[in-house]
Amino acid sequence: MIKHGRKWMVAGLILMSLPLLAQEKPEVWNLKSCIDYARERNIQIRKSRLALEESVESRQEAKAQRLPSLAFSSSHNYVNRPCIEVGDKNTYSGSYDLNSSVTLYQGGRLKKNLQQMDLQNQVQELAIEESEDNIELAITQAFLQLLYAHEAVKINENTVEVSQAQRNRGRELMNAGSLSQADFAQLESQYTSDKYQLVVAQNALVDARLDLKQLLELGIGDSMQLAIPELSDEDVLVALPTKENVYLAALGIRPEVKYNQLNIKIAGVEKEKAWAGYLPSLRLSAGVGTNHLSGNPWGSQMKHNWSENVGLTLSVPIFSNRSNKTAVNLAKLNIEYAELNYENVQKDLLKSIENVYQAAVSAQERYRSAQENLRAVELSFSLTQEQFFLGMKNTLEMLTEQNNLLSARLESVQAKYMAVLNIQLLNFYQGKDIVVE
Repeated sequence: MIKHGRKWMVAGLILMSLPLLAQEKPEVWNLKSCIDYARERNIQIRKSRLALEESVESRQEAKAQRLPSLAFSSSHNYVNRPCIEVGDKNTYSGSYDLNSSVTLYQGGRLKKNLQQMDLQNQVQELAIEESEDNIELAITQAFLQLLYAHEAVKINENTVEVSQAQRNRGRELMNAGSLSQADFAQLESQYTSDKYQLVVAQNALVDARLDLKQLLELGIGDSMQLAIPELSDEDVLVALPTKENVYLAALGIRPEVKYNQLNIKIAGVEKEKAWAGYLPSLRLSAGVGTNHLSGNPWGSQMKHNWSENVGLTLSVPIFSNRSNKTAVNLAKLNIEYAELNYENVQKDLLKSIENVYQAAVSAQERYRSAQENLRAVELSFSLTQEQFFLGMKNTLEMLTEQNNLLSARLESVQAKYMAVLNIQLLNFYQGKDIVVE
């Protein structure tokens, strides 16, 4: 049923949907501020709120159908009889009627229609919740992708600094006769290649920032200063809940599960409305009216022609060309469709949770391996670079270790953010706030 204070809720939704009343843009954007801002500004969410307003209006109309109607009508006629020999050639007449009617019984159709509208409003409320959840997921993915791109730029900047230092040191060794020109050319080529990879990483950062800005409905001139969180190993390697517990929690809170349950109820009410077509209906009507004709005193005519009427109309369906039976059968099929959709959404939810859970487990294992590999590669690169400048390693060996170091760093960062993303998704399915800080 519609909750108390629904009108105030709708009024609030109208205000929230107005761009001019949107919250101010934060100076520094973290994940929470991005999600809060998007929930207010996102176009799809605002459309869902408008859909709820339409549904509430339809419910009010359905409720009003139980009240009496009232209508006033008046007609006026002027008649010209050019060939008449006796009497007035021109006559004028007028009538005035006030009528009211109300449906007393219609097989419970009006009551069931109102009940159906109440359920539909609840579905629209859940649709808003689902839109907010969808944008929260999209924002989380885009935000973490932006964090990864930002860290990738830092890693490539560090690599360029190392390559530049190696190139400069190589030039000194070449000038001193300790390094061949061919080896120096390799160092120069590596430096150029690393600068190019930095440009690629910077472009990826720009694209990631643009994706997030578009989700936030920010304009082309809006700047975005990102709050970079400090993620520790504890944040990445946090203990995971069991997928069974996540699934059970999701079944109780996910809006797509709830509104598919409601759709089964709506289909059931539709069936009851279809059955009402077999039942009689009773309608009460009443009215008052008067009329007048030219040629006689207007006032006395209005008084003497005054009339009142009241009546009951009973309609009993006998044969409806199978329309009632078809309506009932179609309603039964809609119930089966709704039940199948409910089963399907549960299966889809289970599949999504299993995929996210497995991805989280894999990402954590990948991060552990990447961290171990990174420590080993950092040590190997440090020793190889030292030996290279002592003439104990050739240029190819040193550059190979440098590229291995870059790959190990990027692999570690990628595994870290994949793990954090899937951990947050598991929190999301359990109804917990998504927080990355």
